Amino acid sequence: MTVACTHGSPGEDRILVIIPAHNEEETIGDVVARVKESVPVADVLVIDDYCSDATARVAREAGARVIALPLHLGYGTALQTGFKYALERCYDYVVQMDGDGQHEPRCVSDLLAEVRSGAADVALGSRFLRGRSYKAQFVRRLGMMLFGFLTSAAIRQRITDPTSGFQAFSRQVVEFHTRDGYPIDFPDADVLISLSLNGFRIKEVPVIMYQKVGKSMHGGLRPFYYVFKMLLSIFLTFFRERGYKARR
Repeated sequence: MTVACTHGSPGEDRILVIIPAHNEEETIGDVVARVKESVPVADVLVIDDYCSDATARVAREAGARVIALPLHLGYGTALQTGFKYALERCYDYVVQMDGDGQHEPRCVSDLLAEVRSGAADVALGSRFLRGRSYKAQFVRRLGMMLFGFLTSAAIRQRITDPTSGFQAFSRQVVEFHTRDGYPIDFPDADVLISLSLNGFRIKEVPVIMYQKVGKSMHGGLRPFYYVFKMLLSIFLTFFRERGYKARR
C-alpha cells in the first residue's frame, strides 16, 4: 500500500504518536498530556481497543484523537489500525508507546532523533542500555533473555530489549507494518526479525521505563502462552516472503 503525499510546508515533518489502550482511564490522560508537552509538534492518536471505561473520553479531553475499535481486537490490531491511519494521512514519522504510564514521554524525542537523522529505520527503546535498571518478574525476564538471544542471533545484531513496545519508525516502516501478516497479538521479536530480513536498519536507544501501573492491555496474558506463540511466530518468520526490500 503506497500513498502519494504532499506536505503543507517544505521541510515540515509530520509526526504521529500512536497509543493503543484497553481500559487505561487512570493513566491515559497524563500520558497524552506529557507527550504533547514533550513533543508539541506531534499529533497523538489513541486506539480505544473496545474499552469499557472512560479511556476514550479522558484521552480526548487531554488533546488526543481517538479511534474506537468495535471489538476487543488485541494489541497488534490496535497498532496496525494506527499505522494505517498514519499512512493514509501522510505522516513522516511514527512513535508507538503504551498508555499505562510505563514509557517515559520525555524519551519520545530521543527515539525520533534516530529515525529523523537517517541513522535508523527503527529506533527501539531499550530499558537496559546505559545502566538502566528495570525489575521484571522472573518468568518475564527469562522471556526477555531468551528472545533477546534469538533475535540477536537471527539478525546478527545485539538486541537487549526485544519486547519493548516503545519504538519510532520511518514512513517506509509504517508502510511495511500495514501489510498482511502483521501479528494481531504479540508484535515483538518476530517483527524485529522480519524488519531486519527485509533490509530495515534497527538501532536500540536507551529509554526510561517504569513498572506498570494497574492492569494494562498486556497484563492478563499468560507468560507461557506468550513464549509458545512467539517461538512459533519467529519460526514462521523465516518462511515468509522477503520480497519487500527497504528503499534507500
